[in-house]
Amino acid sequence: MRHVTAESSPAAAKWQPFTLAPGVRAAFTDRTGGISAPPYDTLNLGHGTGDDPAAVRRNRMLAAAACGLDASRLVWLRQVHGADVCRIDAEQPSGSEPPRADAVFTATPGLALAVLAADCAPVLVADPVARLAGAAHAGREGLAAGVLPALIDALVRAGGVTARMHAAVGPLICGGCYEVPAQLRDRIAAVVPEAACATRRGTPGIDVRSGVRAQLGRAGIPAVSYDARCTAETPALYSYRRDGATGRLAGLVWLAS
Repeated sequence: MRHVTAESSPAAAKWQPFTLAPGVRAAFTDRTGGISAPPYDTLNLGHGTGDDPAAVRRNRMLAAAACGLDASRLVWLRQVHGADVCRIDAEQPSGSEPPRADAVFTATPGLALAVLAADCAPVLVADPVARLAGAAHAGREGLAAGVLPALIDALVRAGGVTARMHAAVGPLICGGCYEVPAQLRDRIAAVVPEAACATRRGTPGIDVRSGVRAQLGRAGIPAVSYDARCTAETPALYSYRRDGATGRLAGLVWLAS
């Protein structure tokens, strides 16, 4: 399969950064604004998807530029659908292996934290008073493992207060589309009951958004915004469940300098 080279000129991105909280910026990317060829077209930000690594590196530079950042100031993770949280307060050395974790936080202004998704929930959290920002990759396994409570607990231990926190939940697959075996649904629901659902076909399903909402609510975070789009139903977004071979969007959060 032919891949677009890093010298290709990308079309303008349709997504835009937004203010998550005073002094905290964030973004949820989509497929637009990059250089990857189909089926990764165009702003695939995930290595390990089968895409041309040079195209992914260029896409990460383009995403950083769209946020007014340098690509060296983006922090990436090796996500494993677990609940490990790491703190990063400095740029990652060029060529280094990303931390193996599904959540990350920082107190360093201008250092952008990134989590990748293609149906799972990218969740961004910040305490603007304590000047802390964090991000989590929360799919069905992350919900069950407790990645969101783990991130929130890490922020509190670093000086954050849940009553001051703001959170944003990015696009993810909806419960109506997310069909799973009944045994899998029941295993997740044993930990997060709110995640159990039936799909539009009446089959067993998992509602990740409802599970995330429940966990953020139990943590006491008062200000939460949700991107209502379903990745499987929105062609402008990546969906592994819909497409199989596909790219990854990113949730990004950073403390303004």
